[in-house]
Amino acid sequence: MPTFDFDLFVIGGGSGGVRAARMAAQTGARVGLAEAAELGGTCVNVGCIPKKLYSYAAGYAESFEEAEGYGWKLPSAPQFDWSHLKSQRAKEIGRLNGIYGSLLKNSGVTLVTGWAQLVDAHTVEIDGKRHTARHLLVATGGTPFVPDIPGREHIVTSDAMFDLDPFPKRLLVVGGGYIACEFASIFNGLGSKVTQLHRRAHLLTGFDDDVRQFLANEMGKAGVDVRLNCEASSIARGPNGLVVTLARGQQVEADTVLFATGRVPNTQGLGLEAAGVKLDDKGAIAVDAHYRTSVPSIYAVGDVSTRVQLTPVALAEAMVVVDELFGKGKRRMDYEFIPTAVFTHPNIGTCGYSEIDARAKFGEVTVFSSEFKSLRHTMSGRSERTFMKLVVDKKSDRVVGLHMVGADAGEVVQGFAVAMRAGATKAIFDSTIGIHPTAAEEFVTMREPMPG
Repeated sequence: MPTFDFDLFVIGGGSGGVRAARMAAQTGARVGLAEAAELGGTCVNVGCIPKKLYSYAAGYAESFEEAEGYGWKLPSAPQFDWSHLKSQRAKEIGRLNGIYGSLLKNSGVTLVTGWAQLVDAHTVEIDGKRHTARHLLVATGGTPFVPDIPGREHIVTSDAMFDLDPFPKRLLVVGGGYIACEFASIFNGLGSKVTQLHRRAHLLTGFDDDVRQFLANEMGKAGVDVRLNCEASSIARGPNGLVVTLARGQQVEADTVLFATGRVPNTQGLGLEAAGVKLDDKGAIAVDAHYRTSVPSIYAVGDVSTRVQLTPVALAEAMVVVDELFGKGKRRMDYEFIPTAVFTHPNIGTCGYSEIDARAKFGEVTVFSSEFKSLRHTMSGRSERTFMKLVVDKKSDRVVGLHMVGADAGEVVQGFAVAMRAGATKAIFDSTIGIHPTAAEEFVTMREPMPG
């Protein structure tokens, strides 16, 4: 039998890579992990965590605005300190980087700092030094995609949004996915004049149509200039900032232009071709049901293999691989009824199928929906409204789609996702006592189906 330096070597220290490394090490396996940047990957450093922190920051502006309706008199207009927010965020992310490092160290994982490249089916090279392993795992995540348009050197991607200097008084966001919508909402709340361009007729492709339309209306009411069926064709620097020329000839001026036009698998410079690892038609690493690539000893999880681009999904996939290699090999990943949230203002929470997808899969469905002003805003003076929707498979009575746009939607939907995973029917929802007064109780009190 050949002798290897490690039983498992992981390329990438993001959520999936760290989880796989430390859980494998806890089984007694000899594990190494290579990371060229800070530990934690996109989620910790330039994704979920800092984005949620900035979303909280933007939410305070809304709270200051609402406070007067509840009797609070602020002595002066609140002042926002962008530098302070950046500094506090950097401290928190640094703390999390340290935690990730401690988790790896305490689990017995050997951390190698540097860019790893595959040499063959069992070998990686980092800064000229080679390491061998019985199994290799690629968990390098994704990276922002920027189209090749004139002036692309003037744009920034989501990775740069947390440390902009100076704070942009005018922000142009190009894109209609969740990253684009989140940053448009956040910077609008922090005080930027935000314009959002999207080349399609609706935001958030893949989400329920009612959710998409409702959110666009709410973002517009909050001050975001949402322009649909609109595309940027070039960018140039003018005397008063950046000038973005649109496909129809109009121009928009901005201090910062964010392109949030999707993410692609981070496969460049990994030596995949040399090792014989095949990519799929989307440029992601092709894997089977056990996350094994075309090379039997090499696996891939997370955004680099693009099943579902969510941090908790990468974590779950990592656990399947560890069980396959060092456990009983019985663990499987189920991609149905994965809940997710979009941290726009207001938030989106969703689980299961959109109405269109549910009709395509189940045939006849019954739809329940509700739109209302939450109790909070009856006195806040704000016009924000909440939207909720249930999609029910008519044959089984099972709730197969649950969608919400409103405050703390992610927190609300997480609990209902458990019920949906367990197969809860509309009858079960109806027999559940609501917590009053909450917005969440609406999900268990909707009785009248929508016509059609």
